[in-house]
Amino acid sequence: MGIILKQSFKNTIFIFLGFGLGGINTLFLYPNFLDDKYYGLVIYLLSTSNLLMPLIAFGTHHAIVKFYSSYKTKEEKDRFLSSLVFLPLLIALPFAFFFNFFYEEIGDYLASEENIIIKDYTYVIYLAAVTCAYFEVFYAWAKVQFQSVFGNILREIWNRAIIMILLFAVYFKFITETEFISYLIASYFLRMFVMMFYALKLYIPKFTFSRPNNFKEIIRFSGYIILAGSAGAILLDIDKYMIPGKESLATAAYYTVAVFIGSFIEAPSRAMLNILQPLTSKTLNEENHKEVASLYKKSSINLLLISGLFFLLVNTNVAQLFELLPPKYSGGGAVIVVLMISLLKLYSGFLGNNGAIINNSKFYKITLPISISMALSVYFLNKLFYYELDMGTEGLALATMIVIFAANTFKLFFVNRKFSITPFTEKSLMMILIIAVLYLGFNFWDFPISDIYIWKFPIHPIINIALKSILILVIYIFLVLKLKISNEFDSLLKKYYR
Repeated sequence: MGIILKQSFKNTIFIFLGFGLGGINTLFLYPNFLDDKYYGLVIYLLSTSNLLMPLIAFGTHHAIVKFYSSYKTKEEKDRFLSSLVFLPLLIALPFAFFFNFFYEEIGDYLASEENIIIKDYTYVIYLAAVTCAYFEVFYAWAKVQFQSVFGNILREIWNRAIIMILLFAVYFKFITETEFISYLIASYFLRMFVMMFYALKLYIPKFTFSRPNNFKEIIRFSGYIILAGSAGAILLDIDKYMIPGKESLATAAYYTVAVFIGSFIEAPSRAMLNILQPLTSKTLNEENHKEVASLYKKSSINLLLISGLFFLLVNTNVAQLFELLPPKYSGGGAVIVVLMISLLKLYSGFLGNNGAIINNSKFYKITLPISISMALSVYFLNKLFYYELDMGTEGLALATMIVIFAANTFKLFFVNRKFSITPFTEKSLMMILIIAVLYLGFNFWDFPISDIYIWKFPIHPIINIALKSILILVIYIFLVLKLKISNEFDSLLKKYYR
């Protein structure tokens, strides 16, 4: 776990910085600097592009991670990378023709009478999908060289920093809200090129038209992944895509804020999995099953430990946090949405590198029926809860929670059946009890501090959040160290304590 902890620590810093910038943008700048309609429009366009991106990427970024470590010579690696780097372009060019030829029809289909503005920005969906697809390809290129930090900076910080700059530009009337979207897409292109040059700096292949010997296997894998990835994208973004079909674009903005807050706890998972994915692939290719089992258990307990802390910090302070936002953002059961999304992220962290084990093993084909089942399930549950039962955005969050919880539980049993390993250790139940007891102990009260304002801005929620967070942090770390939950966590603290 040495290389994992080292790069995960760096990645965690940048991911938290990215989440911090994203939090400022999502919770404060977007609601106050950009009209709700345009905020919802940005969310809709980017969410819809995420539905298209896996098709254009053609699973190339996943194939790079899975197969790269299986090649032993530079010639084999060069043939492999040369064959894959142009695959997304073969998909993107026909899509460009299709979008151009049927632009009016696509715009009419996506735009409703209440949200007709969508039609003028349909092209953004395609451009964002292409740039994100190629960014992921070159990010995977860097990850297989075990250099994930710079790409992580570009993924987590770049767009959020650009958005912050552009939002201030809108506020000071340097640009219009329409120009905001154009500049944002331009930043996506620039990020793609920066990632490309960095990846080529790490490793420049001798480009060749020769294909690797297992090219058919790679294409089969990519075919499965492209379908599974598309289904996975539907699962993640279908809710934001469906909202404008019933309500205004502004509702998508309000829902996005609640989802963002609930998703905050996945930051450490994303940091660790960036480096765990290529390592998991390497150990599987080497058939080192003992190391696979070790990575599984260590990733589970450490992610549960870190994710559990952020679950507590978010959910015990969420009511105070919403007091800092305009009242319309806390309506519609936003607190419940945060709880459901954060429980889901906590469970996903608890399963460690479960998904990486499946995706990089010979059983990767199971991801296709799982993903398709999830996509269909979440779509029909969204239709039931959101449209027919009129449960509001809580229904969308509930549908997502049910489907992903069921799928993750299936993956847990699947890995156990095929590899005879589980992520559980003797400390897992102890860690769950710590999280549950502290949540129940701190969720239903706040410090009796109220009505403190600076220039009409409420300061008392910030004071409450800070005091309660410090108290939770001290108790949590004390219990984790006292009960010796994680050897890696103990070693890390002792290193900095000394």
